[in-house]
Amino acid sequence: MSNHDVFKLLDFRLQAGTTLPEAQLAYKTYGELNATKSNVILYPTSYAAHHSDIDWLIGPDKILDPTRYFIVITNMFGNGLSTSPSNLGDAPTPSFTHIDNITAQRRLLREVFGVERLALAYGWSMGAQQALHWGALFPDEVERIAAVCSSAKTTPHNIVFLEGLRAALITDPAWNGERFTDRPERGLRAFGRIYAGWAMSQAFYRERKYLELGYSSLEDFLIRDWEASFLRRNAANLLSMIETWKRSDISDNETFCGDIAAALGAIRARTLIMPSETDLYFTPDDAFAESRQMPNARYLPIPSIWGHRAGNPAKNPADQLFLKNAIAELLSA
Repeated sequence: MSNHDVFKLLDFRLQAGTTLPEAQLAYKTYGELNATKSNVILYPTSYAAHHSDIDWLIGPDKILDPTRYFIVITNMFGNGLSTSPSNLGDAPTPSFTHIDNITAQRRLLREVFGVERLALAYGWSMGAQQALHWGALFPDEVERIAAVCSSAKTTPHNIVFLEGLRAALITDPAWNGERFTDRPERGLRAFGRIYAGWAMSQAFYRERKYLELGYSSLEDFLIRDWEASFLRRNAANLLSMIETWKRSDISDNETFCGDIAAALGAIRARTLIMPSETDLYFTPDDAFAESRQMPNARYLPIPSIWGHRAGNPAKNPADQLFLKNAIAELLSA
């Protein structure tokens, strides 16, 4: 893919202590930066996604309007476009965290665009984890946050889900205990089927919503949607991003030293916490508990049976409209 730019970070030190001689942050911009540089929306990618997978919601009459805002999608480390196992050659795979992601994003915004304050940090899933890290660690640099179907700290139950995904990959014969010696097709297919059971709700399957999407059967949905989605990704990258997800915690840094209440309390931005009512791993209860500890947060669950995908409703007009209206209200405040 060449429809993006790359920001190079020389001698980039990661939170884990490793220094990369040259890290690369892939990004894509939409719209125009205004004269006061006050119209910037940062939109980090979610798990396994490239910018081209999540930019469907950008448009003049969509959730994020590029005729009014300068929107920057940053590809997180490990996703295959920014620095990732798949493009490091024989170099050891480093451990990435969201501290690394937002540090690189902040440098990109300042050094390339001269931007020191965000009108909005918007994200879904792992993208929203990054947005919440921004709010806690750079509270004076973020006016608003929209955290859709996400968490400020990955929960133990969420880690159980991620360990199941990891197991699907590393039990493939192509895994030698340290790396993949071949493409783990069986592992990737199993990975997709496990994900399908967590990402969509029981009601979604009970009401056979997949038929409305053009699939002929449940098996067709599992093969052409879920298996196909992950067969196009690099397995080492998927493992790398799982580790980033497991370690996501806005308090796991020198500023808060593990005090999650202090980290949540430091988020001063006007914040929307938007879980899906039927999300099985970023649960509404967890989101509500975190929102209660943020001084300017509004808890606004998405009334949907689409599970986690209610937060990325590319094929779901009702949830698109809900998100659009909520973001319009947040931006007008």
